Amino acid sequence: MNTPPSRESGLTGKAKHEVLERVLKALESKFYKPELLGHDWKTAVASHRAAIESAATPDAFEQAMTELLQVLKTSHLGFFHGTARRASSRAALSATYLSDETPYGSRWIFQDVHDGGAAALAGIEPGNILLRVDGKEIVPHEHPVFPMGLTSTLDIVANDGNERTVSVNVSRPKGKKLQFVEPTLVQSKNLGERLGYLKVAMFPGMIGVEVSNAMSDAVAELGNIGGLIVDLRGNTGGGAGALRLMSLMTPDRVPVGYAPNKRWAKRDLATVKARFPRLGKIPSSKGALWLLGLRFLPSLITKSPIVLESEGLGPKPYDGRIVLLVDRHTASAAEMVTIFAKENKLATIVGEKTAGRLLSATSMKVGHGFRLAFPTGAYYTWNGTALEGSPIEPDVATDFSWQERRNGVDGQLQKALELIAG
Repeated sequence: MNTPPSRESGLTGKAKHEVLERVLKALESKFYKPELLGHDWKTAVASHRAAIESAATPDAFEQAMTELLQVLKTSHLGFFHGTARRASSRAALSATYLSDETPYGSRWIFQDVHDGGAAALAGIEPGNILLRVDGKEIVPHEHPVFPMGLTSTLDIVANDGNERTVSVNVSRPKGKKLQFVEPTLVQSKNLGERLGYLKVAMFPGMIGVEVSNAMSDAVAELGNIGGLIVDLRGNTGGGAGALRLMSLMTPDRVPVGYAPNKRWAKRDLATVKARFPRLGKIPSSKGALWLLGLRFLPSLITKSPIVLESEGLGPKPYDGRIVLLVDRHTASAAEMVTIFAKENKLATIVGEKTAGRLLSATSMKVGHGFRLAFPTGAYYTWNGTALEGSPIEPDVATDFSWQERRNGVDGQLQKALELIAG
């Protein structure tokens, strides 16, 4: 039985050629925006081919492939080896950062740090300044990466001004595999004066039964509140569990949006969208997912878009008094929530412009242990708004001030409190 060359032993020229051709074939057949694969793309493939097929090492091959894919300038697009045991800080640390000039030069500064994630467990806080990872100076625009299964050391400048070294392990065993340390997905608390606070770190899972139940439980525990602050800062998205949050923001059944694939790219969607099937209920248990799959099997076979529709959960005491906190790292499914609230006038949006990264995507094997992640559909709101590359503007712009956060002040949350109290 033949086995593909290991990552350590390198790749033959034939293997690199095969992988490249499979990537090109996958994009040609399923990439969400066919017009991007026109003359400019073919020219780019021709100019990058030699570097890709002559790459000396698997890492160099991966980098060369990545540089080609960057020509398409779209989110949710990546090329990596299936055995890769490293990740960016967003996924690995459950944290985000921004770059700015500091007393230590141009540096990354932590912005969102989700409770329960690897960064928070290591004692990292918003406003901390990153200096080094495993002894290596990290200066923008180089992003830090973290190996799974190993402990990394981070040198930071803490908010008290002292330099510290913290140890971070970004993964933990799950059976025979490793998984990222998952942050606390949902948190809620009463802020007094019948005001509630709900923070959602991300929406894991394709359907998101667990996070949906957690959000419903959290809101129920807040009791008879007359106002609600929903915090989606640093929420980089996920799956359909975001529908539950939208449903908690409106009592009615309201069409949300859909993600047409390549097959529908040139259709007049406004004239056919009313015929698309609708997903308007998140099951209460994973055991009911098979019924959902059975219901939508014809749509999966025909590749028809599925419209998300809020669940019609009925009135809530805080209806009409919702503030939604977002920032530059609010992305994907969290942006679906944001634009739904904005277009339907369900909440006042406070914070920074969102990321503008919202596509449906998949990943597939392309041979010799490599995988290609790529977008298969553009997301459209029911009103026809496409968000990819178009950040959502907040109603009340409030920038993140890392200097204030180092002094314990969350200016964005303070603005939300002012608005909802008024």
